[in-house]
Amino acid sequence: MTQTDDFGFGTQIRKSPYFDATVRWGAKGFSVYNHMYIPRDFGDPEQNFWNLVNEAILCDVAVERQVEITGPNAAKFTQMLTCRDLSKMAVGQCKYILIINADGGILNDPILLRLAENHFWISLADSDILLWAKGVAINSGLDVTISEPDVSPLQLQGPKSGEILKALFGDDIMDLRYYWLREVELKGIPLIVSRTGWSSELGYEIYLRDGSKGDLLWETIMAAGLEFGLKPGHTSSIRRIEGGMLSYHADADMSTNPFELGFDRLVNLDMEADFIGKAALQRIKDEGLSRKQIGLIIDGAPLTCPNTTFWEINLDGTPIGKVTSAIYSPRLEQNIALAMVSVEHANIGAQVEVVTRSGPFPAMICERPFYDPKKQIAAA
Repeated sequence: MTQTDDFGFGTQIRKSPYFDATVRWGAKGFSVYNHMYIPRDFGDPEQNFWNLVNEAILCDVAVERQVEITGPNAAKFTQMLTCRDLSKMAVGQCKYILIINADGGILNDPILLRLAENHFWISLADSDILLWAKGVAINSGLDVTISEPDVSPLQLQGPKSGEILKALFGDDIMDLRYYWLREVELKGIPLIVSRTGWSSELGYEIYLRDGSKGDLLWETIMAAGLEFGLKPGHTSSIRRIEGGMLSYHADADMSTNPFELGFDRLVNLDMEADFIGKAALQRIKDEGLSRKQIGLIIDGAPLTCPNTTFWEINLDGTPIGKVTSAIYSPRLEQNIALAMVSVEHANIGAQVEVVTRSGPFPAMICERPFYDPKKQIAAA
């Protein structure tokens, strides 16, 4: 038997149904997210950004694992997990939610999809919410089943994504509203399509419901997108920081509460339903914040890559916070960053110092998002 070259760290890190296709289409580097490989390098990240904002990119985001919640008490149980009021969430709707622990800390910031009255998917950021949900269910007294289904999303993002989707599914798919979903088929492949994504651009997520069809689905979409300039790509750190979108473990973790991020709209303390962390969030709101997320514009030469450590922020030589995500935006021609600082120093226009690997640089506190603050592009 001939041994061929293989990529990987062993069987403990899972490969997505699109893994081989992404390698064929030029993926050169991978990261690990939810115990799976995610393509993070298709060449020049700046070109990937321009492909996204000018045409469209297709991204393997099967790492967005689904926590499936079913059973007679599925709706009540799902509400227990999040501080956002779900009482008016319709079948076919999606919502951005926060999953909160008993101390009011954020465990995950996923998209919630409601497929049926008692059928939900939590489309995860990078943390083990399947285990959390199973643990909560054991002592909840509720009749629910928690599982990870055979579901693997792709992201089709960019201004041409709608035209590509229409080429695949016909004109009717263009009726799909922002943060809604639809069950469809393509060449007999069962799918869910939602108008969501991690790019701040017009975009869609295509949820494959049969992992054996991953290669076929990838190639079918790429073929349909050829005339529209579709490129294989990866989620863009440049665009998501421009849009002020969170990266879990970087910009938030279980020591971060929603109010620090300005997510008051996602916390509904007045609703009748109870949820994990409700008392803690009420206490935090009553006592007030000690720190707050802000935007930064950092002077100096263009950053050549995202920060890989939390950079200290100083004011008059005193540490006041940390940079959580930083990047150079070629569109804005600025180094931009998301940061967490002491609330008394979170003043727009204030001058501070950021200590990078290349040394200290002046920076200015600013509003975020840095681009399209009302999300008009994605919601149009």
